[in-house]
Amino acid sequence: MTTTHSSATTIPAEYQASAIEPQIQNDWATRQVFKVADQVEGKHRYILSMFPYPSGKLHMGHVRNYTIGDVISRFYRLKGETVLQPMGWDAFGLPAENAAIAHQVAPAKWTFENIDYMRNQLKSLGLSVDWDREIATCTPEYYRWEQWLFVQLYKKGVIYRKLSTVNWDPVDQTVLANEQVIDGRGWRSGALVEKRDIPMYYFRITDYAQELLDDLDQLQDGWPQQVLTMQRNWIGRSEGMEITFPSADPSIYADGLSVYTTRPDTLMGVTYVAVAADHPLAKKASELKPELVAFIEECRHGSVAEADLATVEKKGMATGLFVTHPVTGEHVEVWIANYVLMSYGSGAVMAVPAHDERDFEFANKFGLPIKQVIDAKGADDADFDATQWQEWYGSKNGTLINSGEFDGFTFQAAFDALIAKLEPQGQALKKVQFRLRDWGVSRQRYWGCPIPMINCASCGQVPVPEDQLPVVLPTDVVPDGSGNPLAKMPEFYQTTCPSCGADAKRETDTLDTFVESSWYYARYASPDYTDGMIKPEAAASWLPVNQYIGGVEHAILHLLYARFFHKLMRDEGVVQGNEPFSNLLTQGMVLADTFYREDASGKKTWFNPADVELERDEKSRITAATYKGDGQAVVIGGQEKMSKSKNNGVDPQSIIDQYGADTARVFMMFAAPPDQSLEWSDAGVEGANRFLKRVWRLTTTFLEKGNTSQDIDGANLSKEAQDLRRKVHETIAKVGDDIERRHAFNTAIAAQMELLNSITKFEAKDDNDVAIAREAIVSLLTMLAPFAPHLSQTLLAQFGIDLTATLFPEVDASALTRNTQTIVVQVNGKLRGKLEVAVDIAKDDLLAQAKALPEVQQFLTGPTKKEIVVPNKLVNLVV
Repeated sequence: MTTTHSSATTIPAEYQASAIEPQIQNDWATRQVFKVADQVEGKHRYILSMFPYPSGKLHMGHVRNYTIGDVISRFYRLKGETVLQPMGWDAFGLPAENAAIAHQVAPAKWTFENIDYMRNQLKSLGLSVDWDREIATCTPEYYRWEQWLFVQLYKKGVIYRKLSTVNWDPVDQTVLANEQVIDGRGWRSGALVEKRDIPMYYFRITDYAQELLDDLDQLQDGWPQQVLTMQRNWIGRSEGMEITFPSADPSIYADGLSVYTTRPDTLMGVTYVAVAADHPLAKKASELKPELVAFIEECRHGSVAEADLATVEKKGMATGLFVTHPVTGEHVEVWIANYVLMSYGSGAVMAVPAHDERDFEFANKFGLPIKQVIDAKGADDADFDATQWQEWYGSKNGTLINSGEFDGFTFQAAFDALIAKLEPQGQALKKVQFRLRDWGVSRQRYWGCPIPMINCASCGQVPVPEDQLPVVLPTDVVPDGSGNPLAKMPEFYQTTCPSCGADAKRETDTLDTFVESSWYYARYASPDYTDGMIKPEAAASWLPVNQYIGGVEHAILHLLYARFFHKLMRDEGVVQGNEPFSNLLTQGMVLADTFYREDASGKKTWFNPADVELERDEKSRITAATYKGDGQAVVIGGQEKMSKSKNNGVDPQSIIDQYGADTARVFMMFAAPPDQSLEWSDAGVEGANRFLKRVWRLTTTFLEKGNTSQDIDGANLSKEAQDLRRKVHETIAKVGDDIERRHAFNTAIAAQMELLNSITKFEAKDDNDVAIAREAIVSLLTMLAPFAPHLSQTLLAQFGIDLTATLFPEVDASALTRNTQTIVVQVNGKLRGKLEVAVDIAKDDLLAQAKALPEVQQFLTGPTKKEIVVPNKLVNLVV
């Protein structure tokens, strides 16, 4: 262990976090302890927690996320590695725009004020962050480079523009996200939302779908299986068949209707086909059947989210048009259905209501035929129960019935037979399809990165020349919620075409904020680099991220887009390797008690736990709660995720102010394993604080005695000294493994609490004992440092040790060897005594000593019938 004999200041006898933490943080800042270079030699590691949105204040989810990252970072520094742990701000986005509208301020002002406040909060947590690398995604220095990448990708065809169906608020003149549509109306204006086709830019993420899927295999050892499964399901590779149903009346509609299905074996169970309201066949039908126009318009007000289609009330209308079944030649009716979207697949489905939930619901509602064609359990038609559709459909092990020439076929046999029959006629084709859709990145909002494109009447869409980047977003705009302010600012959008020089219009859409968060991890490696996205030497040194930490709610889109972006940057020569994050830790939610009252209309008013007086039973369970404001009862709502909506958040600053950052950190790491939900407990916070107070008191008491002995004479240790030293080195091994391999921070702290108890009980009787106690205390403080760095640095300094220059203690294997062992002595299987004997004691000597114990002899009422010895554990005397 490295020591420095720097002067140690006098410290108070009692633990006072508020006195030591600002001093220690100032020391770190002054010495730039956590600053790292863009290019490093030797062992180094990149630890990254997902960066925060500058909403105004930290919440406990932030505290947990960043403490986990900091514990890991500090541990590896103690292991002698150079560690990069940066911090920044996911600063663009709709919340800032909404807040700006509500408070009539510019989003930039609101955002940067929040950043200043939250930065101070993060620093008060004692994070070992290289603050010189701080970035905010809303600065031109940052988004200039994603505009540069956008231009390169557009030129290569990886980005394209097409019409897309969106939710349109006709009053606010803006596109709404699906979650902003409530009961078919705009969340702010209350206007009936329309579906509208507008031009949007798309990334061809589907071109990378197979690679994104295959490369998940590289992450098997470092990512949670749950997240890998979620990624695979979202990409959604399926092997199926594209089947064409010829038009029954080519004079009306010449083209056939193509559908994609993963279950072509159910083709003989098709009783109707359904198309989206925007499908060309629907439009043709509306020309022949005017009553369809109103229904199509109604569908335009529906959600454009695939997830909503499973629960939406099924609506539809028959078009009066028919297609021909490719096998039977029968006419199949075409319906327009609101559960089919043009943006998914071909915008048409072959409906098999006996074996598909949505088709079944639709068919029942409109009295359409339901024909069973899969015999999953040896059942026939008479046994078919409509509630069992999933059983009939879910298995590929059933055989076909009611399917003519395909009766008795298994799934694969039917697949092969249908391809052989229909492919030569151009009516079937094997096809691999992905659930993943191209990523639409256009947002008709102000507070985002400007899309670096120019719209010219003659030349079409033209990229902004590289030497004109960045396209800077004006920051003095106060939006009023009516449309995109940029579209009303000639000073922003008026420009000239780079190709022909004519008057042209700058693109006023901004980029989806997922774009900024998809590559920030790479920019941290060289945030001040002005010649590209990332300095090549920095990318080679620091990427990929060794450990990424964040909430499981980001397990799909953010991680998928970041993985995709890494491949895009790789293909542009900006980074190497195929994946951005080698290891992933997804932390659980922070839960807290909820309390509310409900009025006659059913509206609930939620009360913050800090404003509620509690009564508890003998097991500390809440039995009653009253609001402190009026002394009246409130309803106990149970524990739920901390949120503004339930008003059950606990302000981290109040915990830091009352107990100190170290207490908050220790509680957060001790209360639950990091990947599980953490139940907030005031008693738990107080318990963490008591633990730190005991560590402080133990250390200061030891120091007050003037104990200086450091040299341990291992050959002349008392049994008590041997036991303590063994406990110390067992704890060193466990804590190191718990942090590094298992990420079991709660058990690492529990082991340190046990060690504290052992040190407290130990009585030093000579210099050798003092040296053992010193080793134990210094080891405890060093192991505790990743969790409670302010306390540890302060106390280690009293031993002449600089925490920022020392190393994690090494396990001394010799200390783990045992010369004695504890043997349990039983009589007739019941514990009657214990022996402390040599580890190599002979069996006869062990039995003799066991029988000689006074507490055992009183139960030996006669000769022993059996004498059982379990080596290293027990003796059982049967009388």
